[in-house]
Amino acid sequence: MTSQNPSIRLINPAAISQPTGYTHVVEVTGGKTVYISGQIAFDAEGKVVGVGDLAAQAHQVFANLRAALASVGADFTQVVKLNYYLLDMSQLPAVREIRNQYINTAQPPASTAVQVSGLAHPDLLIEIEAVAVIPA
Repeated sequence: MTSQNPSIRLINPAAISQPTGYTHVVEVTGGKTVYISGQIAFDAEGKVVGVGDLAAQAHQVFANLRAALASVGADFTQVVKLNYYLLDMSQLPAVREIRNQYINTAQPPASTAVQVSGLAHPDLLIEIEAVAVIPA
């Protein structure tokens, strides 16, 4: 059995406004797709990190995403899509600053950001899910 390396093509069509901090279209051929459930600011013991502090929560969420990716032999370079759920959309620039410590900002993944009225725990401010493609 041979492993098939994925081919990932990032596209920003000229007919769509040019994005800031994300890519409109990610085309993937080959490889294995990994879907990571929305990660929240729980530490390994299930305690909320950073109550009332979006930056602390975002750092914990990205640490959880990194651990989830590592569990399948992946890292942020293989992430092709991120979905953000925030209680306060005005905080998106702060989240992007933290995100930029983890992703390749020259070729950012596709992404969606949604403001929500609540998350799974009343102290949570953010949740992020990811899709990655790794060699099969």
